Amino acid sequence: MTESKAREEICRIGKSLFDRGYVHATAGNISVRLGAAQGGGFLITPTDACLGQLDPARLARLDDKAQQTGGESASKTIALHAHIYWAAALFDDKISCVIHTHSGACVAASLQPAQQAGTEQRELLPALTPYFVMKVGHVPLIRYHRPGDPQAAERVAQVIQQYGARGTPIRAVMLERLGPNVWHNSPAAAMATLEELEETARLWQQCRASGQPMPAPLSASQIDELRQNFGARW
Repeated sequence: MTESKAREEICRIGKSLFDRGYVHATAGNISVRLGAAQGGGFLITPTDACLGQLDPARLARLDDKAQQTGGESASKTIALHAHIYWAAALFDDKISCVIHTHSGACVAASLQPAQQAGTEQRELLPALTPYFVMKVGHVPLIRYHRPGDPQAAERVAQVIQQYGARGTPIRAVMLERLGPNVWHNSPAAAMATLEELEETARLWQQCRASGQPMPAPLSASQIDELRQNFGARW
């Protein structure tokens, strides 16, 4: 993808997410990692930008060390995005887009009592649906840090490496009280991952609100079937 096309895609994805309510006001950010042919580095939405009103020419441009070289002031989350790219690339060198939103159903799910009491690493949601397992996979819940806290970036990188080392590479984490970060090999694929995650969180919330017994997650044999047939990352 050329730099010009990457700029257009960031703006297209931002407007789509804004128009459909996945982001609001000036919340959220999108970045793209540029290839060697484009000189490497990153593009990211400016700080306090409305994703529904982005200008391709005003996106922040950064080098491979995440130092800004052009455009408007980069989002304060660039350190987190950079850590995600560097950690995720250990298991998939095609990762080229990170999206962060404050999507309501995901944030609400992060405020609920632990679903996996006694586990070392809490996750946002159980294996509720086949498409959640196939398209999203495990979503570790990262305990609350203030927005832009460098410790959050370090913790996310650690968790990405831990999951990847045990053979279950992840493509999303949930920052408690803030929102999800998702990543994939294109802006469109990252947006689709976010959509599936938010819809699953919304389904989870609807089940909780119904007053009926919560549904059991997919069984180990059902998940293994999804692995064998669709390469599910679970």
